[in-house]
Amino acid sequence: MRIVLADPAAFTPQYDHELARALSAAGADVELVTSPFRFGEIPAADGYRRSEAFYPLSSRLFRRSRLRLPVKAVEHPAGMLRLARACSRADVAHFQWLAWPQLDERLLRGGVPSVFTAHDLLPRRSAARAALWQRLLARFDRIVVHSERGKATLAGLGVPDERLRVIPHPVFASFPVLAADPGRTLLCLGVIRPYKGLLDAIAAAKQVPGARLIVAGDPMEPIDHYRAAAGELAEWRLGYLSDAEIDATLAETAVALFPYRAELDQSGALLRALGAGVPAVVYDVGGLGDPIRTYGAGRVVEPGDVKGFARAIRELLTGAALAEARAGAARARAELTWAASAQAHLAVYEEIVK
Repeated sequence: MRIVLADPAAFTPQYDHELARALSAAGADVELVTSPFRFGEIPAADGYRRSEAFYPLSSRLFRRSRLRLPVKAVEHPAGMLRLARACSRADVAHFQWLAWPQLDERLLRGGVPSVFTAHDLLPRRSAARAALWQRLLARFDRIVVHSERGKATLAGLGVPDERLRVIPHPVFASFPVLAADPGRTLLCLGVIRPYKGLLDAIAAAKQVPGARLIVAGDPMEPIDHYRAAAGELAEWRLGYLSDAEIDATLAETAVALFPYRAELDQSGALLRALGAGVPAVVYDVGGLGDPIRTYGAGRVVEPGDVKGFARAIRELLTGAALAEARAGAARARAELTWAASAQAHLAVYEEIVK
């Protein structure tokens, strides 16, 4: 089966790479159509082809400067045309993201069975445009979500149940040597954005005697107010961290913290922590609680309950609880594999290929 995976803006290059590699290992002919990643090194294509058809100038000349946007707007239609050509040679086109929904409504080409993965149930920058997303989602033969809650959310938006499929987000497995005694080291991992709830994490950590908080990730917003709130509690490891740097940080972590607001279905940063054997405390939003509950890999707390979040952290740091939660994270690593995800995706593709 010939498959085109599309992530025009390279929003999730690690996810794209792992899925493309797993699909290829399962026997598919896979081309990933994307753009140059602007913030760090990414793995070399392994068993699949990577075509950087989008944003050849804006991706290389700018990082997060607003000057990138007008150049990107000019480049986007050409990238969509290149993508359409790639899709015309494929059996299935699988979009991981739509980089410019307002334009893509006009530029998306039909003619090949198509799938869309709703990583963000309604992407942040256009979530208020529900009618736009209703029209866009109607263009795809199948919509993949990572949780039953995500499925219910999109069903509430009017997506027919027969077009929705749940495929759990796999872990990003790694095997750092975890500290035998990580003390009370807590971690907020991943790109720093408003919906990540960093102020809640800081407030909860302050209620844990002897806690040390590491904040590791690339800021996408001003962070002075976070620094002021944390004071001496937090150590800041800012920027796009390499895999080795992330593993070294996870190795010294007792518990990872994810007090997110309800804007996404699943968190790659959470699956990175679990994949290293590190348990987590999460707010019960989207599908974040699913792997924690299923594998006993931490604690799930009602959204906004900072006191409950702090209490859950203290519970995990008491007695045998941490060892049990680490074992749960290891079970998640063993079962939530990319090979299983690839087989589930292939089954979805086969449903729509005539």
